[in-house]
Parts: sequence; structure tokens; C-alpha cells
Amino acid sequence: MWWARWRGVERTGASGPTLVAVDLYAKVLIVSDSVDRGEREDLAGPLLTARLEEVGFAVSDYRVVPDGEESVETCLRVMSAGFAGLLVTSGGTGFSPRDLTPEGTARVIERDAPGLSEAMRLVSPLGRLSRGRAGTVGQCLILNCPGSPRGALECLDAVLDVVAHALELLTDTSSPHPRATRDGGATSAT
Repeated sequence: MWWARWRGVERTGASGPTLVAVDLYAKVLIVSDSVDRGEREDLAGPLLTARLEEVGFAVSDYRVVPDGEESVETCLRVMSAGFAGLLVTSGGTGFSPRDLTPEGTARVIERDAPGLSEAMRLVSPLGRLSRGRAGTVGQCLILNCPGSPRGALECLDAVLDVVAHALELLTDTSSPHPRATRDGGATSAT
């Protein structure tokens, strides 16, 4: 399956291809007033956690915070501090007045990753209503997914095929980009 390479990265050296182990870590943050107050069960969080574990991530943290710019910012800062991995949020990306996850995320991320958020929006007609962001802080990649279980999984699945490579680049463990030679071939950059 496509995620099999996540268990390791193939590198080409003088003696041919070798497999180098890559550890993948993730955290999940649910943003919801009603889940935080215990009035509604979180359905997206367990599905996101299961999918991440299915493709090889070790999910090390799961939290719930109420909607709001400050609550999201505060929790993302705590969860991303010193963390090298993927941090997935679910909820607060829509148009209702309390949907402020993108604003809280913007206060934390150092660099936007618009290609990821655009890909996540393209998976469903309702994705056009998502204001979710994607970006990095240190060696942590943050993805904002919608609060609906189906929407959250669709958005995560839309980018999972490139997340491992993004994390390799963030942690500086990726293999060098190929360099073109005069004859049109490629060699490894050193």
C-alpha cells in the first residue's frame, strides 16, 4: 500500500538502495465547545487517531479545547513545543462566529503550507467552506481539518501521501534532491 514507505525511506548510496527507519509521531487536537463541555461525543478524534496509527504514526497526545482563537493558540503552542511530527486539529474551520481555529493557528505557525490546505479543500464540494490552514512551527506540521468525522478523514487522507516527506524535510532527514547531469541523467547531490 502507498503508506508502506512510511515505515522507512529508501536511500541510494554507493552500495545501492538501503532502507532507513523513519519514526512518525502525531498529535490530535479537537476544537469544540460542545465536546469540551461534555455535551457531545467526539467522533472525529478517534477516527483521525485510528487512521494515523494505521499508516504508521505513533499518536502521542490527544486533547480537547473549546472553540476560540486564544484557546486554540494556547493549546497549539503547548502541543507543538519541541515536537517533531504532525499535529492535526479537527473543528472550528467553518463560518460560525466561534469557528476561529484558523485564526488561532495563524498566531502559531511560522510558515504557511498553502498547497496542503488547498489539497484538503479540493476533496469535497463542502471543502470549499473550510477555512482550515496548514503550516509549520519548528519541526511540527499543523493541519486544520473540519469537525465532521467524514470531512476530517477526507482532508487528512488528501495529504497523507506527502506528509512523511514534509516531516523528513522539516527534521532534515530527507535524502538530497537529485541533481541533473550534462547528459540529462541524475545523480545524488552531496
